[in-house]
Amino acid sequence: MLNNYLPQRVNSGPWIPAYTLYHLRSLPAKTQFVLPICSLATPYSEIAALGEYVLPPLFHEALTDDLKQKLVERITRCFPIYDSDENLKRVKVIELPELELPKRESPRVLAFSVDTAIEEHGPHLPLGTDTIQSYNVLRHLAEEFDGFELGRPLEYGQLTWGLPFGFSVDITTELLTQYVTNYCNAVTHWLQPDALYVVDVHGSITHRQAIVDGIEQSDAKRWAFRWLYDPLAEYSFQRSDQHAGGVETILVENVSENLLDSDWWPQRLDDIAEHQMSFEKAVELTPDLDGFCDYVQEQNPNGVIGDITNYRRLDLSQVFGRMLDLARSDVQQLLDGDQSQTQNAGQDLW
Repeated sequence: MLNNYLPQRVNSGPWIPAYTLYHLRSLPAKTQFVLPICSLATPYSEIAALGEYVLPPLFHEALTDDLKQKLVERITRCFPIYDSDENLKRVKVIELPELELPKRESPRVLAFSVDTAIEEHGPHLPLGTDTIQSYNVLRHLAEEFDGFELGRPLEYGQLTWGLPFGFSVDITTELLTQYVTNYCNAVTHWLQPDALYVVDVHGSITHRQAIVDGIEQSDAKRWAFRWLYDPLAEYSFQRSDQHAGGVETILVENVSENLLDSDWWPQRLDDIAEHQMSFEKAVELTPDLDGFCDYVQEQNPNGVIGDITNYRRLDLSQVFGRMLDLARSDVQQLLDGDQSQTQNAGQDLW
């Protein structure tokens, strides 16, 4: 089922998370996008047929009327161009029926990510880069552990850095916490898993804390949250490689070379580096979103924040191995019934 949704090839298919910022920018100004609202039981193939370019769905079972209205308003404020009056003309909301959820065998562990799948990742990586990385880890775990089931991802979260570049969505921490709580309740009551395992790779501390708050407020009794970049400080934070740089590039490439835009990668690595933004500059601009937007308009950086040339110094087996080893340990503790593991959002910005 997830193979019909998760990106398989960059700049291809109906799902917007598979496209790069630069490809989306090149589309005609009147290109229409679809925001679907559907059931957890709605096949992805049915959702994909709603339009040529389809945003990740919102799920009926995780929505109240008030939350639905606020999420739609927020998404259409951000996408495709932040704070543009034209967005409402370009995004069509299509609400499909809420379906009866089928009876299923309960998994031992239900795993899913809460990532920012509508977030620019420079000229060479798709918007859904975070979800791609998270589900690569989860798929490996599913091959190792019996009763480990992959659930549908929640694809919206809190972000700042992407908004000035366009084609990025921030739903705010308050809405994210509510949505996570409702989603956890929905899948807990439906599938009755022994435990939930929730992951993400997004660098925002406030995004991660909102997820933890949402799970804590839900009916889930046994769960673990993991920021999958927690063990990668040596490769990302200490090497100033925070967003769409070498670490994220090598981890997406590990899933499939087809997920990187061959017009840019690898032959234009130095060109990407020439137009990247430093981490220090991004931090300086973060408190002033209007000023950040002005800077992007004036200086035209490419959306990479940090150092893409770090790619040349990375050992994939070490980078991915650290993520997988930590996640494997989390799942084993859940299966063993160990309640001692900490439930925190991680302390680093990235």
